[in-house]
Amino acid sequence: MRSLFHSRVSAAATVEPVPTVFPIIEGANIAAVFVGKRVAGDFYDSVRVSPERVLFGLLDVAGRREGNRGILAAAQEIFREFGTELFSRPDINESEAMTELSLRINRAIIETSSGVRSCPAFIGCYHEKFGTLCYTNAGHTPGLLRDGKGITELTSGGLPLGLFSHATSDAPTVGLEKSAALLLVSRGVVECEGHHEKRGEEFGLAAIKQLLQSAPASSTPELCASILKAAGEFSGDSPLCDDRTALALIRNA
Repeated sequence: MRSLFHSRVSAAATVEPVPTVFPIIEGANIAAVFVGKRVAGDFYDSVRVSPERVLFGLLDVAGRREGNRGILAAAQEIFREFGTELFSRPDINESEAMTELSLRINRAIIETSSGVRSCPAFIGCYHEKFGTLCYTNAGHTPGLLRDGKGITELTSGGLPLGLFSHATSDAPTVGLEKSAALLLVSRGVVECEGHHEKRGEEFGLAAIKQLLQSAPASSTPELCASILKAAGEFSGDSPLCDDRTALALIRNA
């Protein structure tokens, strides 16, 4: 089994990640948007893993894009293959499956990079029937969940992936009420620097929360695009030194 795993990882190191086609979700919609040319390690993916579950994730592998492609491809292979294997049964413990999936992606990153490679990651599994989200946040920027009570931060429960082979993160479950919106943004959005009188300041999570609170409730592409547009206006014409990515899931039924 170990040699087979090594073979898959070695082969993945020579290819590009497969483009993501988001699955259709009953009673919800999901989308991601990024700006500019990829220069760093942002990566998102989503796959249907059972008749009622959709898996998605946003990762940020440290380093430049030209050195990250093989690592991203290996992580995607584990995400899709083992994610489907772990989450396909109707009677699973989602928290245990999420922990196991994170461990396997973590080890793929370490083995493909032949050492330490920090990879903050937010991985979620949405259950269509129950409207629940099981997630793990491994050193990633907080996920932002907007509902009738306001905005809740889904904060990190562990270290980034790619650092220690046996490191684990918490995998709690939250419920999404109708019209609830989950927003994920990469570090490049939060930390982009302002221009002119804002020079030296970061866009920041607080500004993103304000935008999310007032954003329309129904369109995930528009929500993502509005966040990235605001970050772009804040930073002006400054060249992108990091990727900027937003991913959103909205429950509409």
